[in-house]
Amino acid sequence: MKRFIVFWSLISLFGMLFFSVASANQDIELQTETKSSLQLTIKEAAAKALLHNPTLSAFSLDKRVKEAQTLQAGLRPNPHLEIEVDDAAGSGEFTGFDHSEITVQLGQLIELGGKRAARVNASRISEKLADWNYNGKRLDVLTEVNKTFIEVLKAQHKVSLSEDLIKLGNQFYGAVSERVSAGKVAPIQKIKAGVVLSTFKLETKKIKMMLEQYRRKLSSTWGSTEPDFLSVVGNLFEVSPVPPIEILNQKIPETPYLKRWKTVEDKRKAILELEQSKRTPDIILKGGYRRLEQTSDDAITFGISVPLKFFNRNQGAISEAQNNLAKTKEERRAAEIILKKNFLEAHQSLVFAHSQASILHSETIPAAQKSFDGINEGYRFGKFGFLDVLDSQRTLFQTKNQYLDALADYHIALIEVNRMTNGLIYADIISEKSATEKKSK
Repeated sequence: MKRFIVFWSLISLFGMLFFSVASANQDIELQTETKSSLQLTIKEAAAKALLHNPTLSAFSLDKRVKEAQTLQAGLRPNPHLEIEVDDAAGSGEFTGFDHSEITVQLGQLIELGGKRAARVNASRISEKLADWNYNGKRLDVLTEVNKTFIEVLKAQHKVSLSEDLIKLGNQFYGAVSERVSAGKVAPIQKIKAGVVLSTFKLETKKIKMMLEQYRRKLSSTWGSTEPDFLSVVGNLFEVSPVPPIEILNQKIPETPYLKRWKTVEDKRKAILELEQSKRTPDIILKGGYRRLEQTSDDAITFGISVPLKFFNRNQGAISEAQNNLAKTKEERRAAEIILKKNFLEAHQSLVFAHSQASILHSETIPAAQKSFDGINEGYRFGKFGFLDVLDSQRTLFQTKNQYLDALADYHIALIEVNRMTNGLIYADIISEKSATEKKSK
């Protein structure tokens, strides 16, 4: 009996240990999942925007609208029923319906000149144009998401930089306090150091507020008023050589912004054909049955109705369609000029930002860091004054801020160049994977 009790106790103990470990593992998995859900990559942001962006959703519904219009354009006109009663409910011998004539007649509009085919053709081309418009808006949305993502990423780095500045300010404040206590400098320097530290803290609050604004702006791209993430994950420091402008120029005609103009021209040609088809008059065929109550006789009726195109031959609509078709070439040329102008501006910004970021990284920041380290160390031994330390500190962190701005300008210009050259999705350039590889190096 005692052995049984001991055995059962051991089983119970192992069971408790098993469920405790399982529960702990579940808690760890839950914490890991929660932690990962609070971090957002650029691919996740792009996917959410493509799924939930309100403007993009409206453009996708426009395709369904065009499909419905094509369906409607292909339907034949409905027949119409006419019932006519003559010589009834009058006076004298025409009282009642004994001398009445009752006619029941069906009429059908027959479209001639290929109107229905032209109408369907114009609607189908409108569907293709809706596809191009959607593709263009899709590129616009992706561009907006990528640019805002970069702004959030830059703001995160600036918050981190400002927090480093506060740490440095605290260290400097401690060094000044030591020198004041030792009687090596005037007490006023401790007050000045405290003022400088306070300005660092205020600047940090301002940057954090800007970060929150950019987070809201990013979440608004998928229709959310409040961000559902805490931070974004990416490699802002990934900089690649700028592709030659000659290669990029060849890709501009492949963008949906320009390729859509061929469909615009086709649509306007189809509209012209539709308006020209309206010069041919339609006919209405009629046929029915007539009852003559006075003689109790029956008769068949039939007829045809043809409009006479003496005055209105659809001249105005045809002329309008011709002029719309003629101006397509100039509109396309104007769109190409604007796109190429914007491309050249974006490419120049890209080249400048790339050069600026490279110089800041390889020359300016190392020199500013070396200067600050030397002056900060020399201050402890009385070789440099209070203002020298502040000046070197301000120069170093202004340079680092300029570097972050240059990196962000580089990526934003690259995003814009990709948009206008039908480039790859920007998420492949600043992915979480590249950020991890950068850290490992």
